[in-house]
Amino acid sequence: MPYQWTTNAAPDQSGAVLHELRIWPHRSLPRRGFAWFIGVTAALLLLPLLAVLGTAVMWGVLPFAALAVAGVWFAIQKTYESGEALEELRLDRRLLTVRRFDPGRPMREWQTNSYWVRAALRKGPVEAYLTVTDGQREIELGAFLTPDERRTLCEELTRTLGTVRG
Repeated sequence: MPYQWTTNAAPDQSGAVLHELRIWPHRSLPRRGFAWFIGVTAALLLLPLLAVLGTAVMWGVLPFAALAVAGVWFAIQKTYESGEALEELRLDRRLLTVRRFDPGRPMREWQTNSYWVRAALRKGPVEAYLTVTDGQREIELGAFLTPDERRTLCEELTRTLGTVRG
């Protein structure tokens, strides 16, 4: 799953154990796979050019093949850029902090007393819309997760909040 919990087992001066959650978008094509994909795409697009190698037709078709490879390259690079989004949740006995990092936007941060925080799944713009609320403000968490991942994360977050409250 594209999220990871870490727990600082050593309590701080107040006896609070820190729980951290990092959530990131799923990347189905790693960078190494991207290089292979572009190479194979270029090879397959150049294959028909072998039939017209050395003729004027090759120079008419070659720019379009290069443009197709460049378009695929550009499109996949844009998806990698959007995949740099990150959500961090820090939770201890006193405070819950959620930070959201989106490419090209300033970091957004929300802090509240962790005692009042509740995680909930509700109807929203997506299936299994995961929200975290303190009763006054509600924020979305894990927008880029699948519905099943949001359900699992809600259960884990509810369990962790119960542990923190004691």
